[in-house]
Amino acid sequence: MTVENIKKYRYHHMPYAEKGMAIGLFGGSFNPPHEGHALVAYTALRRLKLDRIWWMVTPQNPLKNSNILAPLEKRLAASKTLVYNPRICITGFEQEIQTRYSAETIQSILKYNTGVHFIWIMGADNLATFHHWQEWRKIVHSLPIAIVDRPGFTKAEQSSKMARTFADFRIQENLAALLSSKVAPVWTFIHGHRSSQSSTTLREKSIKEVNQSRKRSEDALHETT
Repeated sequence: MTVENIKKYRYHHMPYAEKGMAIGLFGGSFNPPHEGHALVAYTALRRLKLDRIWWMVTPQNPLKNSNILAPLEKRLAASKTLVYNPRICITGFEQEIQTRYSAETIQSILKYNTGVHFIWIMGADNLATFHHWQEWRKIVHSLPIAIVDRPGFTKAEQSSKMARTFADFRIQENLAALLSSKVAPVWTFIHGHRSSQSSTTLREKSIKEVNQSRKRSEDALHETT
């Protein structure tokens, strides 16, 4: 097996987990991944006292336009460049198990990893629209959830439908390290350093740069004719 095939095998198979481990599940399209994502992961790793984080790059996102989605391999490779901690595992195994929704992925993970303490991790920007996710209530009842603050979405900890519906199941931020030992439904909101970067902004910037480059090429062509 070549080095390239070994990498693909590692990326596309569910990571290994030992019983008793506390593991954070950080899923998303990461299109593209950026320092804001990395900050969420590192914050969760530290504040939740996790043994591992599975950074799960999804093949697709039912709530987003698939036409602007970069190839999975490209997003996996880009995610890898952001992560320098061996406790954060970049994986695209959802493609192998062929799950379409996070609720399905979570059930598959729980089925094959009994005795492992999983926590669902997401940025506050996702909390604001979480109630649009397929079977979002089932997710809340399946495993503890940690929401990490993101610029412009701090109020989601109170205003989002999920936060209001499950307000009685929220634990204080200073107890975040105990979250993995709790039984769902339970969640917490973690404040801290934030990055203003977003995938949408980076995509728009990339498109703008491509258009500007194309225009310069066209202008240069006209000048030589």
